[in-house]
Amino acid sequence: MLIRVIVLAAAIGGGVHHWNSRPVARTSGVLVNDAPVQRPISSAQPLQLQGFTLMPRAEFSLTARVLAGERYRADALAKLVPRDLALGWGIMSDSELIEKLKISQSGRFYFWQFEGESMRAQVPKIVSSSANMHLIAANAGVQAVIDRARVGELISIEGKLVDVARGDRWSMKTSLSREDSGAGACEIVYVESATILSAEK
Repeated sequence: MLIRVIVLAAAIGGGVHHWNSRPVARTSGVLVNDAPVQRPISSAQPLQLQGFTLMPRAEFSLTARVLAGERYRADALAKLVPRDLALGWGIMSDSELIEKLKISQSGRFYFWQFEGESMRAQVPKIVSSSANMHLIAANAGVQAVIDRARVGELISIEGKLVDVARGDRWSMKTSLSREDSGAGACEIVYVESATILSAEK
């Protein structure tokens, strides 16, 4: 029996229509073995940026494969987060698995989809090995890296997971877990440094 599964993998987040929309081809094999590193912050002062208040929750760093990227211009986060990236590590950096998935983003959500019962056993690992991330650039140089990141490339980022508020009328909390999915499961990252590690091969 053919089963179609559609999973909402992470919440909140179109596209950059120029050269960086062309994916980088990859052969099979895990490109990133390590999961993101998260360290608690014992005390932190809020940051003010573009009319938003950012409250640091944890130090955060990762190297990941770019699974998708989507640009937003009109929602509540657009000024602060013009582009989301869906990122993968572990099995979600392996083309052998990724090529069996249909991956997309819209409305600040990251979606993945597959056909067939045989893939169902991979669902927990897919959830824990990928995430949609709202990336807040600390400066113009970091934003340029986020903007030009192409599907298939490896990107390394360092910064902080933050909660975001605008006055007392609107707020959003970051995920602090790699095991969650659905609404509220995406990481909000204040990115202090970003580097694209791979070139097209």
